This record gives sequence, C-alpha cells and structure tokens, in this order.
Amino acid sequence: MRRRDFITLLGGATVSWPLTARAQQAGRQPRIGVLLAGLSPESREAKQFRLGLRDAGYSEGRDVVIEWRSAKGDYGRLPKLVADLVQSKVDVIVQDSIVGTQVTKAATSTIPIVMALVLDPVGSGLVKSLAHPGGNVTGLSMMATELYPKRMQLLKEIKLQLARVAVLWNPDHPFHANAVEELKAIAPSLSIELSFVGLRTPDQFGPAFSDVTRVEAEALYVLEDPVFFAHRATLLELASAAQLPSVHELARWPEANALMSYGPDLHDLFRRAATYVARILKGAAPADLPVEQPTKFELVINLKTAKALGLEIPATLLALTDEVIE
Repeated sequence: MRRRDFITLLGGATVSWPLTARAQQAGRQPRIGVLLAGLSPESREAKQFRLGLRDAGYSEGRDVVIEWRSAKGDYGRLPKLVADLVQSKVDVIVQDSIVGTQVTKAATSTIPIVMALVLDPVGSGLVKSLAHPGGNVTGLSMMATELYPKRMQLLKEIKLQLARVAVLWNPDHPFHANAVEELKAIAPSLSIELSFVGLRTPDQFGPAFSDVTRVEAEALYVLEDPVFFAHRATLLELASAAQLPSVHELARWPEANALMSYGPDLHDLFRRAATYVARILKGAAPADLPVEQPTKFELVINLKTAKALGLEIPATLLALTDEVIE
C-alpha cells in the first residue's frame, strides 16, 4: 500500500477529543499511545522513553497507562493502528516516524502528537515552524542534512580509494526524495559517484543488491527508514555477502552489525520525547511547545564487522569514536 493511499483512508476519520482535562477525570489514569513504525515496545529506545516518563514523575502502570503499538516495519499497518489508538481515547500519541505522524495527523486534529524521531517536520507540513508549531503536533526534529557529507567522508577515511557508493532509499518515505537530492549535490565535491537504489519492501532487498553489484558499488549509504530497520538482519546479511561496508544515520545499525553510523543519539531523543508528554499531560498545548532539534550526536563503529570486511579503522578515527563495538 502506498503512503498516499493509506493516508487517504483516514481522511474522513477525524475524531475529536478535548485537548486537556480528560486525564484529569476522577479515577482515570492518563493514557499514552506509542506508535512504533520500526521499533518494538521491548527496544532500548522504548526503555529510554519509560525512563524519561519516570524522571518526569510518571511510572507505567502506576501513574499512566501506555498503549504500545508496533507496525513492525510495515507502513500498510499504520492506519489501523492509528485508528485503534484514537478509538482507545488516548490523551497523547508518540511517534517514531514521519509516515506514522502524517497518518495520525490525518486521523485527528485534537489529540496531541509528540514526534520522537521525525525528519523535517516543517518541510513535510507537520508543523508551521519549529518555534511555533501550531496545531496538535510537536516534539523533536531529526533534521541534520549537514551530516550527509560527514558520513561520506567517514567512508572515505576507511576506504581511501572509495569512488562508487550505492544509496539505498525508500520511495515511499516522505523525506527520502529530498535526501537523494542533497546527496546528489554533495557527491561531486567528494569525488564519489552515487547510484540510487530504491526499495520499498523486504522482498525487494535481493533484487536491489543485484543492482548494487551491477553498478560495482564499493560501499553502501543507507537512508534511515523503519522498513529497512525492521528487516535489518536480511539487509545486513546481503551487505556482508557482497563484502560492502555500510554507513548509517543511527547507532542502532552498528549495534546490529553494520559497520558504522553517525547521527543523533536515539536514546536521548526518546527520553526527551517523554518530557513533551509530561508537559502535555500537565496541561500544555502542543501548539505552544517549540520543536527541538538533536543536541547529542554519536559516531559508532563495529570493529568486528570491520575485521570481517578486511578493513582497518585508522587510529585517528577511533580516537573520535563515541562507541566502539568489538
């Protein structure tokens, strides 16, 4: 199912709930909906969200009820999961993806929505501006296009003669088309030839790697996507079989045996998302809560994967690494 199709499914399904006060009803615990497009409720990121709530004075099961929903990397499941949360009359909905946020915003204009991991909320139309979001959406932006050249440079530091890189992207992701244009713009200055390989579903992974082999790519740049992460084992097995190092935007990839990542600290973002939820439960309106950007970035390298690929990580690069996985 394409993104525009499943957003349309919810076009007439807007349900209105009072923005505040429902959680203040006598004897009623506030209800938090958490919709995860690619993560699971047992993930380390979800644990950080719980810890953030606890720091704000809310313990799951004691002070609040959390309604966890996971699409397991399938965008087509999002409309039903959103409808379920809306019907459950949750007081706020937390999102880990831009697509999930778009679907939720199409379903309700009044239930507050908190973004934990969303790229370009302004460009995608989710908020009016970072300082004054307006509407019912606020939270955190992962916008960091200035990191694109840095990730390419990191690949070149590990493979000095690197000349050809394949970029894996999902045409159904609202931000990926913009990311593709950004990467095209920076490639000449780095003397790198890019090949763009689009894939939407896991059954397209195999054919996609055939394309990667055909263009004689020497490394992979994988754009962040819940579909890719939910099926990371398959994707990384194919990369390993092709002897291709890969660079990613988030640390959860090298933790799953990719070579490296450089980008925002995911755990910090989820913990900070909990502070937005707490403020909303205490009466703040999403429209009045400015959208914040990442403040912590991390370089993570998996030395075990580097060794398997026959790569030696320069000591100068290791000195700058925030986490080394051995």
